[in-house]
Amino acid sequence: QFPGFDHLYCKYCFVYGQDWVPTAGLEEGISQITSTSDVAPTTLVWNLPIDITFKSTNPFGWPQIVVSIYGPDFFGNDVVRGYGAVHVPLTPGRHTRTIAMFVPESTSTLQKFTSWFTGRRPEFTDPRVVARGEGRELTRVRSQGFVTISFNVVTKDMKKLGYDVRPSD
Repeated sequence: QFPGFDHLYCKYCFVYGQDWVPTAGLEEGISQITSTSDVAPTTLVWNLPIDITFKSTNPFGWPQIVVSIYGPDFFGNDVVRGYGAVHVPLTPGRHTRTIAMFVPESTSTLQKFTSWFTGRRPEFTDPRVVARGEGRELTRVRSQGFVTISFNVVTKDMKKLGYDVRPSD
């Protein structure tokens, strides 16, 4: 949901600890451009299936998905419309997560005007910084939109490693 924006596309990537290894699937990807409809004027649907398999013997650095949303500005330049991240759920089964998205913001009025006029808005050079957090405490951001992701999680041999990841009642 990005009220006031249309013709957006989504990029994703995964961030995970050094003990994690992707064994199948794509670590990053990009969607098609989607548009709103008359029925749901604030809802954009990508229907982007993401299939990835990780393995690890250590839960430290549990995988996160980083989502970046882009779309055209007034001048037709592709600009970032939102960044967000969420951990892949721990428990097996179907899960839905809503990510509050944000965009970096210029620190002064002059910078805001210059970035609007030139079409060069503030954005992260590497969107993975969203999941890591180092240095983000100095970044000024503004909330902008939400992305809802549905996960289908399957785990294997967690009990053998001493972890109980069954859903609680």
